[in-house]
Amino acid sequence: MEEKKKNPWNKTNQWSEELDLLHSILRKTPLVEMTKWGGPTYTYNGKNVVGIGGFKSYFGVWFFNGVFLKDDKNLLINANEGTTKSLRQMRFNSKEEIDEKIILAYVTEAIAIEEKGLAIKKRKKKLLFLSFLKIF
Repeated sequence: MEEKKKNPWNKTNQWSEELDLLHSILRKTPLVEMTKWGGPTYTYNGKNVVGIGGFKSYFGVWFFNGVFLKDDKNLLINANEGTTKSLRQMRFNSKEEIDEKIILAYVTEAIAIEEKGLAIKKRKKKLLFLSFLKIF
């Protein structure tokens, strides 16, 4: 019997069936499934588009450039307000909350965003070393 590899993005291992359903939905898209940071990430032309994972009180889909999505259904949240600039999450508490048509619509829009090249530019942080040199 083959032992199933533990997924670090399924923190409590209570969402196996739900995450399998999300996988099956995302496999209907042109995204390429990869493992990044120990969890499933879906890319388009080498760019991160979507990730999925399970946590203590929810499981979900996150959109790497979700800030650009229209979010007509008001389903996306910023998990770390003030820290996270472009990532947005779609959270679920049960398999019954998953609506394949809605997820596919958001993913289709996320792919279009990648095709347009929309992204928030990363701000370069000032190097502390340069500040240190100014002292001397």
